Amino acid sequence: MSSQTDVQTTISNLYDTILILDFGSQYSHLITRRIRETGVYCELFPCTQKIKDLDFKPKGVVLSGSPYSIHEEGAPHVDPAVFDLGVPVIGICYGLQEISRVKGGNTSGISRKSEYGFAELKVIKLDNIPHANKLFDGIEEITQVWMSHGDHLDSLPQDFEIIGATETSDYAAIVHKKEPIFGIQFHPEVTHTLKGKKLLENFAINICGCKSSWTMGSFVDKEIERIRAVVGENGSVVGAVSGGVDSTVAAVLMKRAIGDRFHAVLVDNGVMRMNECQLVKETLGTQLGINLRVVDASELFLGRLANVTDPERKRKIIGNTFIDVFEKEAHKIDEECIHKGVGKIDFLLQGTLYPDVIESISFKGPSATIKSHHNVGGLLENMRLSLIEPLRELFKDEVRALGTILGISDDLVWRHPFPGPGIAIRVLGEVTPAQVKIARHADFIYIEEIKKANLYREISQAYAALLPIRSVGVMGDTRTYEQVIALRAVTTTDFMTADWYDFPVSVLKRISSRILNEVEGVNRVVYDVSSKPPSTIEWE
Repeated sequence: MSSQTDVQTTISNLYDTILILDFGSQYSHLITRRIRETGVYCELFPCTQKIKDLDFKPKGVVLSGSPYSIHEEGAPHVDPAVFDLGVPVIGICYGLQEISRVKGGNTSGISRKSEYGFAELKVIKLDNIPHANKLFDGIEEITQVWMSHGDHLDSLPQDFEIIGATETSDYAAIVHKKEPIFGIQFHPEVTHTLKGKKLLENFAINICGCKSSWTMGSFVDKEIERIRAVVGENGSVVGAVSGGVDSTVAAVLMKRAIGDRFHAVLVDNGVMRMNECQLVKETLGTQLGINLRVVDASELFLGRLANVTDPERKRKIIGNTFIDVFEKEAHKIDEECIHKGVGKIDFLLQGTLYPDVIESISFKGPSATIKSHHNVGGLLENMRLSLIEPLRELFKDEVRALGTILGISDDLVWRHPFPGPGIAIRVLGEVTPAQVKIARHADFIYIEEIKKANLYREISQAYAALLPIRSVGVMGDTRTYEQVIALRAVTTTDFMTADWYDFPVSVLKRISSRILNEVEGVNRVVYDVSSKPPSTIEWE
């Protein structure tokens, strides 16, 4: 698996990079997003990261917040070598208290006094400390910030001065007199802090001296070079594609890098969207010129799903069957490559995104750093392939921007997410060809009408689910006893939380009317108005 390391870790040496050390805060990923939005590259590591083990030198370091109290047994702590790097450091909330602990502050003076919500920060300028004023450059003297903490400082660490205070926090922002080390009690990464993004930009660009060069335009060429260096002049890569934006962007990037030595495989599992295989063949194969083969395994999948109603069993059956089918097809491709005298398959392409990586970060130890969805369970070991994840450092919005640069159509770039188990988890109860047909047809109408109403880009994810119940209805003069379709549409920024989408009533009426008139076997349509939490986005 050394190739995965080679192709993934060097990006930090290609850009000015800010290192973010995560102490378990729910907001840590937002710090990463906000700094990236300024055009500065940054990476999130667990706070237990040993500085000597880094394969790059950051231009600056951010210490995140944490749900812990710094006095709590087992509370996370930073490697003190952070402060020997000779680069600027900023501690946010818990990070502020960690700076105080390391730099000889009176940590026993940190007391329990909860503060949660909006606060007015008064910025204090210090003309005798030149670097002190850079953090709040361009920010009003009185500005709104967001507090979320239990502990707070009640005395300054040695050699620090105050540069910001609120009514309830005398040390809301502090700075070291000689070194560019800052601590802030509030959270600049959340939108509730009005000039939070500006503050992070000041830190990354004005204080750390980072160049604002992180763009998808610059990423394309550098990533292609990295892929070519790892795969070599004769190596080949295999990868599964689904028709979604992640696998499509990864496939196009790989095609740009190594041409037809990349072999894309689309497995038709029988529970895909309407006309999905035809669409993928046309888009990836014909339009984008990707070396694609389609494997029709729908009967195998549906056969194994017969009489299965438990959603977890459905997922496992589909996942295991995919492994069987994909591994068999990859072996065929490998033999064909050897027969033709070109490089055999040595690498597996996957479309892992940075949120998946972030979710796997834990300061509690390496056992929690790899999630099962990061690889196709057992496939890599059996096939002895090295993993290539060219999108591993990217957020979803960055992937979409990259897709546009690569010439992928807007319809595909902005396509809603689709679950790996497909319609199988949108047919509640047993999955049969007849049930899949109903759910697929209703979903097609639903999405078509959303697009006609120009609402598709306003919604993060939408789908139709077939419920395992029947209801009485009337069609003409005849009593019916048919099935129920539930419509789901949500808006979200990170898919960790979500709100249901407030449709115009006229659009819902049109969708319902079409489904009831065009989908055989349905006589009732309902709309799901549940938020996440407590509900999930998918029903199963």
